[in-house]
Amino acid sequence: MSAQSRPSGFRRGLALLALIAAGESVFFLPFVLARIFRPTLLEVFDLTNVQLGTAFSLYGIVGMAAYFLGGPLADRFAPRALLATALVTTAAGGLLMASGPSFAAFKWLFAYWGFTTIALFWSALIKATREWGGESLQGAAFGLLDGGRGLMTAVTGSVVVAIYASLLPAAVETASLAQRTAAFQQIILIMTGITCVAALFVWFTLPRRKDDVAKDTTVFDFNVIKQALRLPSVWLQAIIVVCAYVGFKATDDFSLYAKEVLGFNEVDAARLGLVSLWMRPIGAIGAGLLADRLSAGRMTVLSFGLIATGAAVLATGLIGAGTVAVFLLSIVTASLGIFALRGLYYAIMGEARIPLTITGTAVGVVSVLGYTPDVFMGPLMGALLDGTPGAGGHRQVFAVVAAFAVAGVIASLVFLRLTRGGNGAQTAAA
Repeated sequence: MSAQSRPSGFRRGLALLALIAAGESVFFLPFVLARIFRPTLLEVFDLTNVQLGTAFSLYGIVGMAAYFLGGPLADRFAPRALLATALVTTAAGGLLMASGPSFAAFKWLFAYWGFTTIALFWSALIKATREWGGESLQGAAFGLLDGGRGLMTAVTGSVVVAIYASLLPAAVETASLAQRTAAFQQIILIMTGITCVAALFVWFTLPRRKDDVAKDTTVFDFNVIKQALRLPSVWLQAIIVVCAYVGFKATDDFSLYAKEVLGFNEVDAARLGLVSLWMRPIGAIGAGLLADRLSAGRMTVLSFGLIATGAAVLATGLIGAGTVAVFLLSIVTASLGIFALRGLYYAIMGEARIPLTITGTAVGVVSVLGYTPDVFMGPLMGALLDGTPGAGGHRQVFAVVAAFAVAGVIASLVFLRLTRGGNGAQTAAA
């Protein structure tokens, strides 16, 4: 790229901000609302944990097929067009959610979001970020992306919790279901509006280069897919993502844990759950910057160790009504590991020497396998929480998280050994 065509620092900064805004706002409606307001969402929509888990599972089932489709699409079409389309179509679902749909419609809404947020979005976001980072800043690029996403959610979450509280009586416990429902509808509409604004930001900020539209309009090149499937590093990366994503899915339980075990009201429980979200920018950016110095592989081992430690404490009987400090320390420890890994998921592609030309397809393959917790973790959490009400169900959830974290440590060590050998990508392709 010539000096004249290279984007300025200001344009690069705007592009990264657009990727951050898109990367998080697209998930506000499907996931962030439940992560912050899980007790409220269950009450307003009259759902059990199992029913909410079923909706998440439908999202995951559609998402698995969508990851497979989205990878080749990202290698063929412009990130600008794919990301903006995904944001607008996702926001459209927010209008249905705000109308108070039946459980049947609620389930299929999540299936719809499984397509809009994945097929049109995810691989395009990862490829655009990898291109932004170049050869020397992969850790920084993905760390800044996920750290920025985390900061956006933490700030937005703090604001919407304050708005939600302001819409209820001063004594939150006295609010009627009608008042809670009306207030929560306003929050849904706010999240919908933010998603639409992000679409406009992406459309007017990301560049439309001459190479945005591929000359070859064939979406699927099965030779490229087979090339990605032959890479041992791709399979190890998928295992790492599975183990890390189980921990991420369990962050949905923090606010409910605070309400049911520590005895907090729904607003205070949401505030306590926000502590985890504030760890995301710290964990993701810190891990990303360290990865460029120490290696992303080593940082994944350390991050899984943090998850295992924090989850193990939450899985014991140490947490109760008088142990808020222990609970906070545990979720901070686990969250630092969980969100550090979100900054490392795809930074390790550089260490595995996966060719940039097949990044979208490789991301699709990794994602089809790696995000299977979208299918099984929601129903599993629902079954554990409803099957053993109270503290026992929450302990079981985090015992599962701790077990997957240990498996993640093992997979990360194998990945390190493979990539140190210098042939993680080439051996399989030979």
